[in-house]
Amino acid sequence: MLFINTRPNTRATELSLSLQQAGIQVLELPLLVLEPCAWSSELQDLYQQLPRATCIVVVSPSAVEFGMQGLKQSGVSLQALSNVQWIAVGEKTAQALAQYGISSYVPQVETSEGMLQIPLLQDLTSSACVAFWRGQGGRQFMMETLQQQGISVLNFILYQRHCPAQTIQSFDQVVAQLQQHQHYSVLISSEASWLNWLALMQAHTALLARGHFMVLGERLYQLLLNTQRQQHLLFHLYQLSDLNTATILQCLRAMPRNA
Repeated sequence: MLFINTRPNTRATELSLSLQQAGIQVLELPLLVLEPCAWSSELQDLYQQLPRATCIVVVSPSAVEFGMQGLKQSGVSLQALSNVQWIAVGEKTAQALAQYGISSYVPQVETSEGMLQIPLLQDLTSSACVAFWRGQGGRQFMMETLQQQGISVLNFILYQRHCPAQTIQSFDQVVAQLQQHQHYSVLISSEASWLNWLALMQAHTALLARGHFMVLGERLYQLLLNTQRQQHLLFHLYQLSDLNTATILQCLRAMPRNA
C-alpha cells in the first residue's frame, strides 16, 4: 500500500526512510508549511509578561525555534524564566527544548487531551498563568479548557501554517499516482492538514473511498468521523496515540492485507 507522508519537510525524512526500509512505498507530500509571524507590539508585551507564567506549553519543535527567536528579540532572558515549568507536546519538542538546557514534562499521549492530564496542569489553581507557544489555529481546545477553569492564558501565536505551493502545483500528479492504487494510506496529524487534504481532493471525492487515514488522537479521529457523516464520505479511519515510527508501522501492518 502506498503511504503518503504529510509531515513538513523538516520532520518527514526519518519516518520516510524507516518505512521504506520496512518495504513500504512512501510518497512525501507535506500538507503544511510553517512561517514565522511578523514581530509585533503584542508579541513584545506577551514576552514581557512571560516571567510571571506558571508554565509554558510548547506545541512543536518549530514553536521552540520561533519562541526562542522571539525571546531573544524581546530582551527577556532564559534566566528570567528559571522558575517557570515547561511542557512539551512530545519527545521531539522535548529534545528541541533540551538543546537550550531546558527539561520539560511530556504527556504519555501526545494530544491536547493527553497534555491536560499532566499532573502539573491538573494541579493548577485559578491564580495560575499558562503560556502557549503555538502556531495559528493550534491547541485552541487546550487553551479554552484552561480558561474555563479560570486560569490566565498568554497566547503566543508564533507561526502561520498553510498548504505548500509545491503541493498544490503537483497535486494532479499525485492524483494520477493514487489512481494506480486500489488503496493508499495517509498520515493526518492536525486539523489544518486534514482541511488542506479535503480542499485538494475536492474534485476527486471518489478517490477518498480508497484512503486509509491514520489520525493523531481521539479529538482528530472524531473530527474525521464527523466529516464522514456530514458529507456522506466513505474512507477508512485509524487512531494513533503518537507519531512514533513504530506506532505508524504497527498500524500499517494491522491494515487488511488486501487493502
